[in-house]
Amino acid sequence: MRGNQKSAPDGFENHPSIRAIAAEAAQRFDRPYRVLLADDHAIVRRGLCDLLESQPGIEVAWQAATGADTIAIIKTNKPDLVILDLTFPDVSGLDVLVAGKQESPSTEFLILSMHFSDEFAREVLRFGALGYVLKSDADSELLAAVDRIRRHQPFFTTSLAISVARNFIDPRRAATSAEDGMRLTEREVEVITLIASGRSNKEAAAELGVSPRTVESHRNRIMKRLKFHSFSDLVRFAVREKLVDA
Repeated sequence: MRGNQKSAPDGFENHPSIRAIAAEAAQRFDRPYRVLLADDHAIVRRGLCDLLESQPGIEVAWQAATGADTIAIIKTNKPDLVILDLTFPDVSGLDVLVAGKQESPSTEFLILSMHFSDEFAREVLRFGALGYVLKSDADSELLAAVDRIRRHQPFFTTSLAISVARNFIDPRRAATSAEDGMRLTEREVEVITLIASGRSNKEAAAELGVSPRTVESHRNRIMKRLKFHSFSDLVRFAVREKLVDA
């Protein structure tokens, strides 16, 4: 009955936050979908920009090569979408995601990563990302991901979608994955991949643009976190998670 229906508090529709959100939503219908590309590699940004702007209604309005610049652009401009790498020279991509959502709750985030880890993907999704795409799949999946997110629908890279489905069917698999720790940073995943592929600390450091001591520190932290007792344990883990070929 209408007499029992609850009404919004007096003045609710005039609350500054409600007015701001409504105004922003209205503006989005009258302008292109504005995207911020955040990746520390210029050649990657250039390729992504060409791909995105081949589609009508999408504008790559900003680009950023560092985490700090990404956060500053989000704070000042409130982009519709941030396509976010997870490795920056100054701030971790996860920290950028958290800070970005705080600065602009209406901005959506699409993670674009070199490596796949279902547990790490779940972690960034818990922190507010709406999509996750592997860089190796960008040519075939990025535009579809942007289209879905533009309609406020999630998008997962094919590998992640399959893994989530498998874990749903077999909860023990999900539990095992969580126990085995895939709460790793993007940099730690890169270190595991290189070390398990046979690179020395010095060679891995050269590829990542860091010092051998930094690689050794990451390696020791990974071994401790995942309770590995030998290098063989690390290699088996990398093969099982499909970070390297068997």
